[in-house]
Amino acid sequence: MRINLTQNCIVNKNTFVPFTENELAQEQRVKDENKLKRAVFLTSTLGMSTALAIASKKQGFSLNPLKIFKESPKNWAIFKIKPTPDGRKPLELKEKEILGLAAGSILGGLAGGAIYDKKNIKAKLRESLNQFLGTVTVPLAFVAGTSRIYNKHKDKITSKIPVFKNSSGSKILKGTNTFIKGLPAITLTFASLGVGIIAGNKVSNFINEKIYHKKIDRGIKPTDFAPHIDDLCLASSLMADGNLFGNVVSRLIPPALIIAGCETGKAKED
Repeated sequence: MRINLTQNCIVNKNTFVPFTENELAQEQRVKDENKLKRAVFLTSTLGMSTALAIASKKQGFSLNPLKIFKESPKNWAIFKIKPTPDGRKPLELKEKEILGLAAGSILGGLAGGAIYDKKNIKAKLRESLNQFLGTVTVPLAFVAGTSRIYNKHKDKITSKIPVFKNSSGSKILKGTNTFIKGLPAITLTFASLGVGIIAGNKVSNFINEKIYHKKIDRGIKPTDFAPHIDDLCLASSLMADGNLFGNVVSRLIPPALIIAGCETGKAKED
C-alpha cells in the first residue's frame, strides 16, 4: 500500500493519520496564543520596570548600570529594605508609585497586544481602562483610605484591645499579644479590599456600558485578584508604619502589577 507522505500527518506507532483542517487551525491558534502570552508578559514587565526605574530615580537611586552593579544587590531599589548608614532609605511604594507601576504595566501589555493581535485592539483598549480604574485604582483607594484612617486612631483602638498579661516576658505571649492587637488592622484591610473589589467591578461594568456602549456584565475573575496583592502589601506597609515588615512586603507590589498588563494584552472580543 502506498502512503502519500506529503500530507500533514501524525504518527502513532506505525500508523499514519492525516491532520484535519480543524486540527491544523487549532494547532496554529494555540501557537499564536502562546506567542501572544509571551509577548505581553515581556512588554508588561518592560513597562512596569520603566515606571519602577522612574520612581527609583525620583527617590535618589542611581540608574547608572556601572554604579548599580558596583553595589550589593541588597542595596538595589527593588531589594533594599533597610536604611543604610549614609542615610539612604528604602524605596517607598505608596499610592502614587503604585498607580505609576500599574500604568506602565498596562501600557506595556497594550503595546504587546497591539503588535501581536491587532484584530482585538478595541477589546484591549477597553480592558486597559477596566484594569487601571476597576482593578487597580478603585480598590487601591478603598484600602489606602482605610489604612490611613486606621493609623490616625491606631493608639485608641489598640489600647482598648484586651491582651494577656506577660510579667514573665514570654516570647510566645508577646507574639500572641502582637497578633491580637493587629487583628483590627487585618480585619479592616480585608473588609476594605472586599468592598473595593466589588466597587471596582461596578466601575468596570459602568465603563463598558456608558463609554463603550457595550452591555457586558464583567464578573469578578480569578485574575482580578492577582493585582490586589499590591493593595494588601500597601495596607501592610501603611499599617506597619515603615518598619521592616512593611518594607519587605511592599517589594511584592511590582511583580503583582504585571498581571494587569498581561490581562490587557490578552483581551479579546468574546
